[in-house]
Amino acid sequence: MSERQVNPVLKSALELGPILLFFVAYIKLRDEIFMISGTEYSGFIVVTALFIPLIAISTFLLWWLTGKLAKMQIVTLVLVVVFGGLTVWLNDERFFKMKPTIIYLLFGGMLGMGLMRGQSYLEYVMEGMMPLKPEGWMKLTRRLTAFFFGLAVLNEVIWRTMSTDAWVNFKTFGLTAALFLFFMAQAGLLQEYGIEDENEG
Repeated sequence: MSERQVNPVLKSALELGPILLFFVAYIKLRDEIFMISGTEYSGFIVVTALFIPLIAISTFLLWWLTGKLAKMQIVTLVLVVVFGGLTVWLNDERFFKMKPTIIYLLFGGMLGMGLMRGQSYLEYVMEGMMPLKPEGWMKLTRRLTAFFFGLAVLNEVIWRTMSTDAWVNFKTFGLTAALFLFFMAQAGLLQEYGIEDENEG
């Protein structure tokens, strides 16, 4: 089924809104302690509990509006529910902090498996969004695989050695900026291996 076109501002709001709301709510509640059913919960745990249904609703709305979801969105939602749920259930923020590590290890591992088979799974995931020659897809896949593994290591270093405030800032802004800068840095590859539309001109 082809993707239905929606307002790009609305789509961006649904994709990035939950992360920004998580950040704002954390800043507001990070120093609060909540007593629920006789158990103390930090502001971080409460915000995580609110984030789970929020990202589920935003993902559902994206599917409802566009008619499809990217594989990365589905995997991310599942891991948010699982690790966010463990964080709240066990009252242990470490599980939610580990989520980006698991996500990037999964993505890097899947792409790496394709590379070992001489295939670019990235090409299938992107579904024709970027027309590239086969060698371009392979080179981009190798770079993105290394990038994902690097992000996994970086997330582990930050949440294990720095404060929760530092990790929240990294998760909200650092990861987003890193992904943006990575793809901006691929401009030369896209230009070298891009396939021009035969219908143009």
